[in-house]
Amino acid sequence: MGRTELWINGYRLTTAEIIYRLPDHLDLLQSYIWQDYDLAPRFPELNKFLAFWERKIEGPLHSVRVASTELITPKDFSHAKLSLALH
Repeated sequence: MGRTELWINGYRLTTAEIIYRLPDHLDLLQSYIWQDYDLAPRFPELNKFLAFWERKIEGPLHSVRVASTELITPKDFSHAKLSLALH
């Protein structure tokens, strides 16, 4: 699906900061940034990625912080009521 199709279907650009523990040093935390188009508030794509992480990656998850953009809607645009040119 293209980006426009995703927007029409309600997907938003989503960024997640994933904090995880280093496998050999569990007291140390590392950060990983994940970004993709996803559906808020359930975030199925992020949840798939986190499930993959828990199955395949040795670093145990500590926390996940998520930010998502709003859809671009017609109310975000307005027309100028007056246009002037000065010389």
